[in-house]
Amino acid sequence: MPDELNLGLLLFIPYRALETRVFEALAAAGYDDFTPAQARIFQRIGPTGTRLTELAEQAQVTKQTAGFLVDQLERAGYVHRTPDPTDARARLVHIAPRGHRTIPIAAAAVAEVEAEWTTHLGPTRTTQLRQTLTTLREITDPYA
Repeated sequence: MPDELNLGLLLFIPYRALETRVFEALAAAGYDDFTPAQARIFQRIGPTGTRLTELAEQAQVTKQTAGFLVDQLERAGYVHRTPDPTDARARLVHIAPRGHRTIPIAAAAVAEVEAEWTTHLGPTRTTQLRQTLTTLREITDPYA
């Protein structure tokens, strides 16, 4: 069928809808200075901090782009940098207290959207979708 949407687009459309809801919830809570590009970096920061080069690689952006986004996040108070204890030349990006306050807001928005999707699809189809996408991740996510 020529009018069928490709799978990539069919995966992207619901993701974008979910992302929009997360940003609406963040903005409603007073965090309206957060962009999707910044979020792609922010969500990859590990609990003990992450090097900029790793953030760039995982977000699939250049080191310069990642640095620019981290600079923005740092100015807004969402992250901070510290020396890497394993390499004096490197620095780690950590989530700052302001950034930590956004996490439960975003998680609640995701849970709300997933609950709506489960209501729409039913629990069985939702479980099948999660299992299928988890299996697909094996060949699409080098960081899985």
